[in-house]
Amino acid sequence: MSFNTLGLSDALLRAIDKKGYTVPSPIQEKAIPPILERKDVLASAQTGTGKTAGFTLPLLQILSQGQKLRKRPVRALVLTPTRELAAQVLDNVRAYSEFLDLRSMVIFGGVNANPQIRALRNGVDVLVATPGRLLDLHNQRALSLANVEILVLDEADRMLDMGFQRDINKILNLLPAKRQNLLFSATFSKEIKQLANGILHHPVWVEAAPENTTAEKIEQKLYRVDQKRKSELIIKFISEGGWKQVLVFTRTKHGANRLTKKMVAEGITAAAIHGNKSQGARTKALGGFKKGTIRVLVATDIAARGLDIPLLPHVVNFELPNISEDYVHRIGRTGRAGASGEAISLVSQEEISYVKGIEKLLGEKLQSEIVAGFEPTVSFEKSASTPRNKSRKKAKPKSNNRNYNRRSRR
Repeated sequence: MSFNTLGLSDALLRAIDKKGYTVPSPIQEKAIPPILERKDVLASAQTGTGKTAGFTLPLLQILSQGQKLRKRPVRALVLTPTRELAAQVLDNVRAYSEFLDLRSMVIFGGVNANPQIRALRNGVDVLVATPGRLLDLHNQRALSLANVEILVLDEADRMLDMGFQRDINKILNLLPAKRQNLLFSATFSKEIKQLANGILHHPVWVEAAPENTTAEKIEQKLYRVDQKRKSELIIKFISEGGWKQVLVFTRTKHGANRLTKKMVAEGITAAAIHGNKSQGARTKALGGFKKGTIRVLVATDIAARGLDIPLLPHVVNFELPNISEDYVHRIGRTGRAGASGEAISLVSQEEISYVKGIEKLLGEKLQSEIVAGFEPTVSFEKSASTPRNKSRKKAKPKSNNRNYNRRSRR
């Protein structure tokens, strides 16, 4: 199948051709036709499957064929969980609408709101936004959502994980009752299905890959190592392997900063991105990573969600996530768009239960290895069978508790 068979306009086909695409991905092939038919869509798609174009292309076609209003009110609203994802969605919108008479912009927090307010006054057809800043500007009467025809919730699962449920409900109350709704999510929890039931009307369900599975071309490796030697081991992998572009995940912001400093001290160019970093610092770090001037990007889950990094060869879980679904999101940063990739996890004794949760989610056993010279002091088998007693509990440092707190990792 080619893009020519999906019912897209000549202007969009011209933009697609300019980007060098010839064959639609499975999610694009399945999602574009029902969206063009103005149906609500519930889409399950792994990261890197081309889902952004899956809703962007038909959305732009619908708007371009609709009635144009003189003041250009917001007619399509795309909600995303993070600033980085919002910026990347806007890049897609602008690239595909190059030959259309449509205006688009992005609004998110962490930057001065005044330029965004001035841009909104000039009129915008497609607005990409994070929930918090959208509500802030609406409360300031800087924008109206009364004319929204299409609502897109992108990475809806992450929005709920980040606590945006209340904000989403407030936004829904500001929208016209009659509209088209598109919900995209990498995984479908009970909460996501409840959200979908409250928003979507007789939706078409499209799925590009089995729910909660990992990309087929990702080679997954687990290395058993003591927590205190993880930094040394990852530096060994990067240096001796000659890795040029590596995305590393930590559970906490402080952990990301510490690991970054250690890598820089060893002569490895690295930068950290997390919620405490300013938007300018995050944009600069991501830009350097994409250009190759920064070799290693160390990130927390929320900061990295939605990052569009083409052909990323290596993803490393410096610490495993305590939520199994996040493992799928993390390693989904590699092995994108048909390319192969490698996902490495450094697993300490304390993380064995996380491994079991991930294996249960994936429905497969993950094989582990040991690097010579980095043998763990306690074997997995022994630690799994040894019952916890009071003396062990008392010996556990309090400082470790914060590292496993779900809130602290953000």
